[in-house]
Amino acid sequence: MYRKRLLALSMAVLLAAMSFAGCSGKTNETEAPKETEAPTSASSETGGDAEQSDDSEKARITMMLIDHNGSPLSAEGSDHVKQMVSDHTNTIIDDDTIRWVPNDVYTEQLGLTLLNKDNMPMILTVNGPVNSTIAQAASAGAFWDLTDYLFDEEKYPNLAQANKSVLEQLTVNGEIIGIYRARPIGRNGIGYRQDWADRLGIAEPETMEDIYNMAYAFTYDDPDGNGIDDTYGFTFSKNMDTLEILQAYFGGGNKWIEKDGELVPSHTTQEYRDGLEWLKKMYDDGLVYEDWAVREASGAQDTVRNGECGMMANVLDDARRVWDYFDNNEIPAVTGDGIASMNLIGALKRDENSEKSILATTGMNGFFAITKAAATEAELEACLRFLDKMCDEEMMLIGDYGVEGVTYEFNAEGNLVTTTDGAPLASLGHNGVNQAIAYIPNEIVAAPIELSLGRILEYAVKEDNIQYAVYNSAAAFLNNSPTYSLNGGNLDEIIQRARTQYICGEIDEAGLEAQYREWENAGGAKVIEEVNAQFKASR
Repeated sequence: MYRKRLLALSMAVLLAAMSFAGCSGKTNETEAPKETEAPTSASSETGGDAEQSDDSEKARITMMLIDHNGSPLSAEGSDHVKQMVSDHTNTIIDDDTIRWVPNDVYTEQLGLTLLNKDNMPMILTVNGPVNSTIAQAASAGAFWDLTDYLFDEEKYPNLAQANKSVLEQLTVNGEIIGIYRARPIGRNGIGYRQDWADRLGIAEPETMEDIYNMAYAFTYDDPDGNGIDDTYGFTFSKNMDTLEILQAYFGGGNKWIEKDGELVPSHTTQEYRDGLEWLKKMYDDGLVYEDWAVREASGAQDTVRNGECGMMANVLDDARRVWDYFDNNEIPAVTGDGIASMNLIGALKRDENSEKSILATTGMNGFFAITKAAATEAELEACLRFLDKMCDEEMMLIGDYGVEGVTYEFNAEGNLVTTTDGAPLASLGHNGVNQAIAYIPNEIVAAPIELSLGRILEYAVKEDNIQYAVYNSAAAFLNNSPTYSLNGGNLDEIIQRARTQYICGEIDEAGLEAQYREWENAGGAKVIEEVNAQFKASR
């Protein structure tokens, strides 16, 4: 049944690729394609081996980008890559136009940059959502309002296709202040040990009761068959993403939800409370690690990979990577038949009488803001043209895979094959190019790549999730709430702390209500008022 479902999903995703632009995510690793036609060689399309063009005709744009791997655009072959990008975008690309900042100090440097108007780049990468610092800078006029420019299909055919629900999160005082760096909306989900389920005769879960029952069996029914009580059903961590994903299945929205014509925080709803009670039962019944609240999120994959735990909820990529580990290391299945494997599931029903849902991601990993260092409308449009051209297939191919004949080639079947597996990213000539790509409207390169079963299922579930995705109803209005801009971090922390303490039994219902009142008194009630004033004015 499982393999039949996987085959059906693989066919579905391949068919969808021919007509739909997909939603697989951009991470630091390369992502797979959705189309079946081989792209034209990047070197021929972008004039890779042609003589360098005259830079006097090109725009000079300054930008600040994130350095994740070290030595961006400085390894052997990088001059060739820079020339290809420069020619395709008609923009000067050199050490004077790009300011690279290491990821681990980027947030600090971003704050300092916003304070230094004389040294402001035209294109500024923001490595997170709109926070109080960004909102205040926007209100002070630091960024261009892109509302009247972004959707010009003639000038910016790629950017004009931006998802307006995602852009709402980048709206301050009614102005669109950024271009999001796209990530898949349907990326969240649950992964579990398929061979454990096969050994215990458990079908694929469809409801939250099924999830609980699977976690219980994985904890107490000896899924690995070693005769020892040494397994857990589900892995939680101090990262709140897992709890948010699981709790959202109960219908409480995505941090906020519309109820009776008003927007209310999720924690004020009965559905949120029902989800909270479910999480507490998981803890009380010993289906999760007792010390989950101090465990790092980075260890979640390890607990499933090493056979301690059977289920995880986060981005689907994480569970698929565990599956890759089983395949690459030929870890035997507990059934005694073949290799250990995972299954990936996305949207679920709360119960048999409910509709499917899944917590939507923000749809982005930070954004590009165009600052007033672009002093004229002509310079603004040059920045937009550059960002639009970087979303062309040719540039995405370079950003993700490099140059044909150097870092990848096409095999006899016409599939793209990388030739640098295992090489440090810092040693590749195209390292860093992807940090200048918004990936709008396509988040993956449309080149044919041979897919593993795990990849096929991952992409199919992500795409299926889109129709069930639950967004944060108040995202745009929170950016313009003065109280939330100043105190949002503290308010969010109160709710997260209350949830953790209640699950772990450190506080009872009275203690939970007391912390909710603390949230109201700390500015929460004012945030509700400010959000709904905007919400009603927008209708």
